[in-house]
Amino acid sequence: MLNNIGLPGLLLIAVVVLVLFGRGKISSLMGEVGKGITAFKKGVDDGKKEIEEGAAEAARDVTPEKDKDKA
Repeated sequence: MLNNIGLPGLLLIAVVVLVLFGRGKISSLMGEVGKGITAFKKGVDDGKKEIEEGAAEAARDVTPEKDKDKA
């Protein structure tokens, strides 16, 4: 059903949304969406960094304690 919308259908939907909500409401909504996307990306980057640090910490040194004295 949604495969046949096309450009005229999307424009009609955009005009109806603009008329119903007004320009100010839509612009503030898009600003909040942008902030949400930015926060999501920051969270993903922080998660990746935490995983990489954990893997580096686990792989740092696996030598047993008594063999360290001989080196």
